[in-house]
Amino acid sequence: MSKDNHVGIVGTGIYLPKKTMSAKAIADQTKGNWTEENIIHKLGIKQIYIPSKDDGTQEMALKAALNALKNTGVTAEDIDLILDIGEEWKEYPLTTSALYVQGELGAVNAWGIDLQNRCATCLSAFKIAKDMMLSDDDINTVLIVGGYRNGDFVDFSDPNMSMMYNLSAGAGAIILKKNYGKNLLLGSHIIADGTLSRTAGVEIGGTKNPINRDNIKQAYKSLRLMAPKKMKDRLNEVSMDNWFSCIDKALEKSHKSRDDLDYLAILHIKRSGHQGMLEALNLSEKQTTYLENYGHMGQIDQILSLHLGLQNKNIQEGSLIGLIAAGIGYVWGASIIQWGSQDD
Repeated sequence: MSKDNHVGIVGTGIYLPKKTMSAKAIADQTKGNWTEENIIHKLGIKQIYIPSKDDGTQEMALKAALNALKNTGVTAEDIDLILDIGEEWKEYPLTTSALYVQGELGAVNAWGIDLQNRCATCLSAFKIAKDMMLSDDDINTVLIVGGYRNGDFVDFSDPNMSMMYNLSAGAGAIILKKNYGKNLLLGSHIIADGTLSRTAGVEIGGTKNPINRDNIKQAYKSLRLMAPKKMKDRLNEVSMDNWFSCIDKALEKSHKSRDDLDYLAILHIKRSGHQGMLEALNLSEKQTTYLENYGHMGQIDQILSLHLGLQNKNIQEGSLIGLIAAGIGYVWGASIIQWGSQDD
């Protein structure tokens, strides 16, 4: 790879709310459907983060961005583009999160845009950012940032929603730089299945089913599986194959193989699925970070896992990192990062 033709990761930033919710508290809210023991050992949740009234999606993103600038020494004026991957559940509908971050940071040389691909948005943004940077001479430094608090909509008493009991709140940021010389962002691959586009989502509050006086109480707990059997049957049929196809294609684009993987930055999923993924890739628990103490922060999970892997020294100079995600809609993705100095 030419030294004049690459994108590198400069560093990350994280913001976590102060308040948490324990596995016991989650179990209590399921009204007997789940025990604390099963929340911990089957769903793999020891605690999740709960936002305060001031922890809006955009505000948390700003705090993560500030943390990333502090951690990297990059200045706001250095940023050319902001890709906001935060969720649509935010302080004010129809406002642009990337531009809120841009304005509050003072990133006067940047423009910004919001991207959305549910819990796979971060990896989609990696691909989009890299492609844009390598094709546009004016884009040299990119901030990918976002906040997440979709857990506000979860009804823990709905047994169909157990796959979303892990939804947590927080924000992450990651800074990319053209020709950085290290921490190379290599290949990415994404697969979509639009036949599942309306099998899960917030059912009340859009133009199809507006909020009114009769449904207002349930509206704010209406993140649901709208077609649970269709969704679960289809995922059982294709999900793991699609995930491994993304991993293998991303590795192929990076001129690497599964044997080269040193660390897996995986979104939070139930414990058995996480362990099965590690076994299939011949990785150990020390080669990942199971987010049981953080829950699932949607598209922030990959940034958080990368951040923690570096902090805990599970990622070393020369480590090949696989980042994987999936999002309702349905989409699967994988990206590869070669950590450390670029080979000559």
